[in-house]
Amino acid sequence: MALTFQINGKAHQVDADPDTPLLWILRDHVGLTGTKFGCGIAQCGACTVHLDGAAARSCQVRAGDAAGAAITTIEGLSPDRSHPLQMAWIENNVPQCGYCQSGMIMAAAALLKATPKPSDEDIATYVDNICRCGTYNRIRSAIQKAAGMVA
Repeated sequence: MALTFQINGKAHQVDADPDTPLLWILRDHVGLTGTKFGCGIAQCGACTVHLDGAAARSCQVRAGDAAGAAITTIEGLSPDRSHPLQMAWIENNVPQCGYCQSGMIMAAAALLKATPKPSDEDIATYVDNICRCGTYNRIRSAIQKAAGMVA
């Protein structure tokens, strides 16, 4: 079935089953591999993207439900890596293995959009992605740094 998606501001028509997880539409059909497969059950957050501005775990979003929504992936957050979160991530040396980072940044970006000056409790509540390397202190610090940079 032909489905049309608005991904990073561009229209993409994909022939896929409406029950296909959005994650596989992004990676396999559209070629955007920044969104990662982690657990497949929406627990780890490596697959986090924005659906109409809200953070969503793409491994559990059906393609048919995402068609027509504005989808933003890590590639569309800031193509030149100038987003305050991306800059703060680098300045704070957040990544170790880096696998969770695109999903973590996307979750943090949705948080900052909704709550421009988040508390530590806000960060812990809304950025609940799993980092196997345990860089949570650096992640929190980078989000706080980015919050100071976001207008």
